[in-house]
Formats: sequence, C-alpha cells, structure tokens
Amino acid sequence: MRRSFYLPMRDQIRLAVNVYRPAKDGVAIDSKYPVVFAFTPYRARFYDKGKLVDLVDQRTFGLRALVHDGYVVATADIRGKGASFGARRGFLDQTEAKDGAEIVAWLARQPYATGEVGVIGCSYLGGSAMLVASASPPALKAVFSAATDWDKYEFVRRGGITGQFNTRPDEPASVDLASVPVDGDTDGVLLKQAVAQHAGNTPMAPLWYGIPYRDSMSALTGTRFWEEVGPYTHKAALARPGVAWYLWGNWNDEPTEQVIRSAANLPAKLIIGPGSHCEMPKQFDINAIQKGFFDRYLKHVPNGIDAERKYAWWRENGSAGELIRSDTLPGVGVKRTAMALGMGSDPHGGTMALRASPSRTLDYAIDYDISTDAYFPFWPESPDAHAATFTTPPLAQPATIEGYLIVSVEAAADAPEANLFAYLEDVDPSGKATVLAQGRLAASHRKPGTAPYADLDLPYHSGLQRDAEPLVPGRPVTLVFELSPRSYVVQPHHRLRVALAGADPRQRNLAEIGGGLARHWTLYGGAAGSKIEIPFVTPVRFETDTQ
Repeated sequence: MRRSFYLPMRDQIRLAVNVYRPAKDGVAIDSKYPVVFAFTPYRARFYDKGKLVDLVDQRTFGLRALVHDGYVVATADIRGKGASFGARRGFLDQTEAKDGAEIVAWLARQPYATGEVGVIGCSYLGGSAMLVASASPPALKAVFSAATDWDKYEFVRRGGITGQFNTRPDEPASVDLASVPVDGDTDGVLLKQAVAQHAGNTPMAPLWYGIPYRDSMSALTGTRFWEEVGPYTHKAALARPGVAWYLWGNWNDEPTEQVIRSAANLPAKLIIGPGSHCEMPKQFDINAIQKGFFDRYLKHVPNGIDAERKYAWWRENGSAGELIRSDTLPGVGVKRTAMALGMGSDPHGGTMALRASPSRTLDYAIDYDISTDAYFPFWPESPDAHAATFTTPPLAQPATIEGYLIVSVEAAADAPEANLFAYLEDVDPSGKATVLAQGRLAASHRKPGTAPYADLDLPYHSGLQRDAEPLVPGRPVTLVFELSPRSYVVQPHHRLRVALAGADPRQRNLAEIGGGLARHWTLYGGAAGSKIEIPFVTPVRFETDTQ
C-alpha cells in the first residue's frame, strides 16, 4: 500500500515523500517493520510519455521486493527537485544531509516502524545515502551505497581537471513538472508551486567550475564547498559504531576507485562487478545481496553475512572470469612492475618495455579537436586517434592485473598550464583497443602531498591553491599519478598500450578552457624518463626476447 504526502522540514520547506507498506487485500498490515529509505534528485515518481515511472520499481534497488519481504520502503525527492518544494543550495550538501536525517527520524517514529532504518542508493542516490549517514540520525543502522565518492574534489575534479560528473546542464522546469503530485494534490496546484521554487536552484556546472582548488570558497554557497560535501570530512560520523556498511561498484565506472577508497576508510563490505555505472552485473545477485544485508542488520537475522570475506570482486578473463573473495582490497600487497615508455619517431610509434630504450624525446601536438557532447560517457573510449601511444609486443602467456596502476611521465610543455590524461589499453590481435584504466593530472597540481585519509599508498596531490605550480615553458617536470584500479586477465597474443593525451572528450568545458592550455607536450624516454607501474600478479612474459 502506497501513500504520498508533503513532510515539512525544520525550515518548513515541504518535501515529497512516498511510503510503501506491506498490505493484504489493499489494507496495510498492522505490524512493525524495518524501513529502507532512498533519497533522489531524479523524481521518485513521474510520467514518461504517459507511463508511470516509480523508483520503487527500479531493478537496481529491488525496493518493491523488499516491501513483499517485510520492509516498509520510503522514497523522497530532495528539496528543489521532483515534487518537493524549496531550492537546491548545492549538490549533496549539508542541507540535504539534514533533510535526509529528519526524514529518517520521522520514519523511525511511525507506528508501523520498528525504529531501525536503512538507506540505499546508487550514483547520486548512493551519495545521498552516505550524506544522510554523515548527519548521524540515531535510527540509521545500515547503509548500502554504490557508485559514489569518498573525496568529492578528487572525484569531480580528479587531478585538478573537471570531467563529466556533476557538470551536465541543469534540467528545465518541464522535467520536474512531469512528477506525480502527492496524494490530495489532484489538480497539481501544489506541484506547480513547488516547481516554481526550483528556479532558485544553484546551477550545478558553474558551482563545480567555480571552485578550482580544494580550499576554494564558493561564491554560490558561501562555503569551502569541497570540504562541506566530501564524505571523508565526515568520517567520524560515517564510521560510528552501530552502523553497518555495504559498498558496490563496477570496473568500467569512474566512481569505483572512490568506492574502494571508501572501503579503505569505513568498516564496510565491498563488491565490485564488471560493467558500467549502476549496471547490475549478472555475476552477482545485487538484490539478494542487498536483502541479505538488510535482513542481518535491520531484522537481525543470523544469515552468516558476518562470516563472509569482507571484499569480493569479479576478475575479468576474456569472455569469462572468476569471483575473488578476500579480506584485503584489490591490489593490496601486489608488487607493481615498472615498464618504460620508449619514444618513437612519431606519436604512434612508442614502445612499452621492461627495459628502457635509449633516451630520446617526442613532440606531441595536443589534439583539442575532439567531441565533448556525449550525454554521459561513464567510461572512455580508446583515445588513440588523438594521443601519443606506447605499445608492448604480444603477450606470450596470460597476464593478470590486480589493483591501481601508477604512471610517471617526464614532460615539458610550451605554456604554464597543461593537462595530461593517461590510459592503459588491452589491444587484441585485430588491433581493437579496450581501455582498462585511466587517470588525469593538471601539471600545475603535480606537487605531492599527504592524504587526510587512508589512501592505499597512492600518489596524492593536495589540490590546495598554495600548492599550485604553473609550468615554466620548455622546462621538464615529472608528473606522477595513479590510474583507476582493475582486476583483469590480459589474454595471450594481446598487447598492452599506454596512451597519453592532453585533452579528453569528458571535458564538457574544453571549448572554454582550451585556449589557455599548452599546444604541445615534449615527452621524455630513457632510463630516467616516462614509465608505468602495473600490478601484475605473476611475472609478465612477451613473445619477443627483447623484453
């Protein structure tokens, strides 16, 4: 049985809430149940071409099944979105945190509730689940969060470069006007009043573009916004006793490296599957995992989840793969193998080898003539057409990669500001390249620092304004940064390739910033030159003796 209504917050802004209760013959069962809550900016209920779309029916979360399994489920639109009133001050900010905590407290007090609440979500909803937890509502006992971040600055502005996440254009009012009015608002008058208030929403892309450093003060929120919204700054609240955590990500999804960082800092279980953003992998029954998690920590069913290994991930192996279970995170304890990048006579003639080739340089003309209009490129396509590439001979045997990769590029640019993007690719015998890992760094952000959280001994750049160091044109510097993690078996006769580029299709603002960036990188090879460090589980072997 569903009912929807407006729930006033502490400042009397009314949020649209839906509650789904177990029922029989259309009548709610008069029993107490745990509650599972999802908080969304994407409209909990709306019409798409005349068809009702309801968050409770999204397969990713299995919420309707939870109702049938003895849970109350609640969904709500965040303020400034959907059918809720108010204006959105920021993106996953402390206003939303307090709103979510108030809803959790209200749900716990209802006569149909046991008083214990769990939160669930993927992508923005995964972020709102962490956000609500950061406000420490006492009734919150379990968090299932997927495809979200630990360090918002490092996620949105990774390496000092803003990418595609959080920078889409804001939606027109017509999108929220397609929301389903709450019960009793039969003519939609309240919905129209609520949506009219959304005109006061803080624009998302200008918010992120306007705070280039971790310690930047936002003119739109009046705060150091990265610190306000970075979950890591609320670690004490997130890791407090009595709250259970389960995290989920997929390898072909940028947030997964952040999900692993969350697992390194929270008392969390973790699962990583193949696939893209919030895509349910067929190798795992995500709905069953979610239910088992909530059964254990909201219903207190001794189902053995406590005895399982903390972490599980799918190691891809051609068209197959295997499930890895471990009490250590992917790549922890795996030694990286250094491979030198040898400069060729042209941008696509570079080599990648266990032994460095004689020292030489490559002049790489940065290609800014790339399309940046993809709606949401969750994972990059091969950048080879506009990059400098470095390729190994074919593999003589399978090579298993496990964990984060690190690149160290010796380079000089012809301007004070320049960006560098790096990718590791699997190249099959036909020449088809598949991106396995990727990372980026603005050269002015190259100064190393110490992370304010457990960071798996990876390179860290503070992002603080005082640490920014523009380049001296023509003077070489060393750029060290990690690439995203992977668990992957490269097949025999395939090649590995590193691609280095100065621009990427995920930079939605490339047309605005490109004129102020370098036009050329000079890349350096040799024993003290550029290299990549790859976490091979066993020694890598190639078909040629030159390795």
